[in-house]
Amino acid sequence: MTTYILRRILLSIPVLFGILFATFALGRLIPGDPCRAMLGEKATDAVCDEFIQRHGLDQPILVQFGYYVNEIAHGDFGRSFRFSKPVGELIMERLPITVELSMAALLVSIVVGVPLGVISAVRHNSWVDVLTMLWANTGVSMPVFWLGLMLAYIFALALKDTPFQLPPSGRLSPGIITVPFYEVWGLELTPGTTTFTIFDFVSRMNVFNGILSSDFALVKDAITHLILPAVALSTIPMAIIARMTRSSMLEVLGQDYIRTARAKGLRQRVVVMKHAFRNAQLPLVTVIGLSLGGLLGGAVLTETVFNLSGVGRILYEAITARDYGIVQAFTVVIAIFFVVLNLIVDISYAYLDPRIRLE
Repeated sequence: MTTYILRRILLSIPVLFGILFATFALGRLIPGDPCRAMLGEKATDAVCDEFIQRHGLDQPILVQFGYYVNEIAHGDFGRSFRFSKPVGELIMERLPITVELSMAALLVSIVVGVPLGVISAVRHNSWVDVLTMLWANTGVSMPVFWLGLMLAYIFALALKDTPFQLPPSGRLSPGIITVPFYEVWGLELTPGTTTFTIFDFVSRMNVFNGILSSDFALVKDAITHLILPAVALSTIPMAIIARMTRSSMLEVLGQDYIRTARAKGLRQRVVVMKHAFRNAQLPLVTVIGLSLGGLLGGAVLTETVFNLSGVGRILYEAITARDYGIVQAFTVVIAIFFVVLNLIVDISYAYLDPRIRLE
């Protein structure tokens, strides 16, 4: 098992390096002048020459890439042209918002999509199956920005002053004060250390921070603000998970050992959940893992509609402004998430299917 995990980790290294180089090169091959994108069209040639030289953009791409790899190896993602601050600080400020939203959307996708897929497979060709697949096809094709606007209109305006009213934007209500959980615990952490970085990252996710600090008013308010964007973002992965669950369950339910289990007189619930669903989990685990990675990289429209200052908005602004540091850093971070998720999926395979451990 240890050899299997080490082999998967080693295979991930060239993947990350290739993504890093492709992002670095493509960012600089995009047509446009980063100087005038940042300083405006009226910037003089002398000002632009000084700007390009100061940021090392006059060097060959391979030389720039070498400097960049060396900086990343030392934990330095560079500085942002647009915000004039280290990119690492921007990651710490924005990424927790996107991670919290993506995890909430994935939770909604799993809680709704998996049961619907199982029910649809068990009731194959029934009206339940037809309605579920119709909903799944609708969810896949529904634009997220349109659904977000409709949800905000319905639950913030049409249902205003009712128990079903939900906030249409933002992360917290005015007046809600957040205190990092490590301060509530009385911990004195040194800025710049690994422990401080991890604790500070977690504390910026309001739901987790509220749970760890026992501030349940914060937890309630944060969840209330997450409901609409999480539902809007979850529609596509929810539909995909439901369809994949149904397909995998139908394949397993047709196996001989399922017919044998039924012939032995086992209850339907035992046959479906213990024998069928357990063996239908492998493709489902893959879809769930890739869905989380896709949610992290695809929250741009959702964050814009619901006014959430996460990765999506700053990444869009950085692309339009040719702010290479932000684009590269967030792309690398999201790529690392994908690689780690794939590694977790592979390890889950070995856990769920003992035959993989024996290969």
